[in-house]
Amino acid sequence: MMPRPRILPLAIAGMAALLATKSAGLIRAAQSEATQSEATQSQATQSQAAAPVGRAAAAANVASLSPAAPAAPPMPPAPPMPPTAVPPLSPGDLALLQDLRRRSADLDRRESAIAARESLAAAAEKRLATRLDELTALQGKLQALEAARQQRDEASWQGLVRIYETMKPRDAAVIFNDLEPAVLLQVMDRMKESKAAPVLAAMLPDRARQLTADLADLRSRANELPGTAAPGSALPPLASPPPASR
Repeated sequence: MMPRPRILPLAIAGMAALLATKSAGLIRAAQSEATQSEATQSQATQSQAAAPVGRAAAAANVASLSPAAPAAPPMPPAPPMPPTAVPPLSPGDLALLQDLRRRSADLDRRESAIAARESLAAAAEKRLATRLDELTALQGKLQALEAARQQRDEASWQGLVRIYETMKPRDAAVIFNDLEPAVLLQVMDRMKESKAAPVLAAMLPDRARQLTADLADLRSRANELPGTAAPGSALPPLASPPPASR
């Protein structure tokens, strides 16, 4: 998209060109008058210089015919012609020139204000960029801490799962029948199928049916939502595994 022309600078340029044209015309007129005055003065000087020569020749002729007479004093040089004064500007031209100067000063002030605003905007943008970099670095640190926490939680869950996998299926089933459903679901989801099947078979039928439905729902939601957090991430870290019955 091309920038729109600024009308005010174009108007100022046009008025300046008009004023320059008028000034050039006045200067040419003054030079022409000065040239004519110089030509007139030169002709007068030449005529004045020729007059003494003629008078000298006439005096010589008279002197040859009459007794010697005292020589005439030399003619003083003609005073120089005063230079022709340039006519002053008209009131309209003077007002136009003052208006151009005022507009030029206004433009200078506006340009200074725009430059100041651009400087402030650049400084603010620099501060925002620095703050964004700091927030990005902080986000990276938080993500690293969260990943480390999830790894610790997962290690805790895996340790608990290994405990139940090493137990006899009937003993594990007795504990699973009374275990909190959320914890039971996370433990059973991490157990190997070969270890979980005998435990599930030894559990109470109602408890086993509910656990199977919860496992199916958990794995279905994990498949539908890419990037789902690891199982057990929403649960608090384990303090210690429940005691195993012997």
